[in-house]
Amino acid sequence: MGATLRDIRVLDLTNVLAGPYCAYQLALMGADVIKVERPNGGDLARELGADPVRNAAGMGISFLAQNAAKRSVTLNLKSSRGRDMLFELVKSADVLIENYRPGVMDRLGVGYDTLRQINPNLIYCAISGFGQTGPRQDDPAYDQIVQGVAGVMSITGDSDSAPLRVGYPLADTVGGMTAAFAICAALNAKPRGTFLDIAMTDAVLSTMGWVVSNYLIGGVTPMAMGNENMTSAPSGTFATADRPINIAANRQSQWETLIDILNCQSLGSDLRFATREARKENRHILRALLEQKLITQSADHWVPQLNRAGVPAGIVQGVPDALNDPQTILRQLVQTCDGLPLMGSPVVQNGTRPHAQTPPPTLGQHNDDIWGEMGLNPDDIQRLRQEGIL
Repeated sequence: MGATLRDIRVLDLTNVLAGPYCAYQLALMGADVIKVERPNGGDLARELGADPVRNAAGMGISFLAQNAAKRSVTLNLKSSRGRDMLFELVKSADVLIENYRPGVMDRLGVGYDTLRQINPNLIYCAISGFGQTGPRQDDPAYDQIVQGVAGVMSITGDSDSAPLRVGYPLADTVGGMTAAFAICAALNAKPRGTFLDIAMTDAVLSTMGWVVSNYLIGGVTPMAMGNENMTSAPSGTFATADRPINIAANRQSQWETLIDILNCQSLGSDLRFATREARKENRHILRALLEQKLITQSADHWVPQLNRAGVPAGIVQGVPDALNDPQTILRQLVQTCDGLPLMGSPVVQNGTRPHAQTPPPTLGQHNDDIWGEMGLNPDDIQRLRQEGIL
């Protein structure tokens, strides 16, 4: 289970989300991920999350979310001894991931040009907000900064609420998944050895294919459309007697089935709704007319009927509802590891979903094990701790 990358060693020199999420996906697939953290504090995410007690203990919920199945060592890369120890780790590594600002690793003396002399087969993956080149390369970037620069916020919300950020760290997550994909591709190269430049902004823009192409090819400036589908109508979010549902009647046959189920067949002969383009032009009028029918019954009444008839529909759920949905439970996306509920891989392999087999590590938890593997004895390790190197 999850052993696709069982013989791969990954050095995770990343912080907060994009890089750790990338490395977590590799760990779930069986890679030996060694998280290399600064001695005092480690990954900033250790201090972040909704539980102040966990934050104070260096095991914040934000850290727990994407650092299980990893081993943690501490290392001061600003010291020459620390750099030498990283070089030893690099000799046995297949992949190194970092998400410092461009140039930081070079200034520390551990950049790609240096490390590839030690291990020519190393896959070096640098994740940043804007990439290793360009006028913004040195700008600091967090998720919301990237969402804004990439245009995501301009098309999120509606005419009253836009610009609006997506409600979770989209840019970090997409950037991390893009990096994981690129690393897996690079592992198949013969011979191995490459520098991967992953910009979160590039990754996000790449996922906006329809929006971008409508502008580049169709000349249509993207705009915030709320819960409406720009390509079709009726396709969006609709009120019912108790809670909202999404309906996507994107095909003519689905439109005809929808008005049959709602018993409003007269709309089918209304010229305002005769074609897809006509329905798009009059989408707001159409919504109001459909909701007159939809609000007479509950969401649980309409959704099964629509789906059985081939009209895609679903209840708009909160996160707790989504996690407790029978579909989510059956597919075992969430499992416990050492008492912690954690998300598994989004991939199911031969009917089995890879999950973390070990909990998120405490800071430097594996110093003795890993540095012992590198030839250091307990006295050496203790001395390095006292010197602030570990």
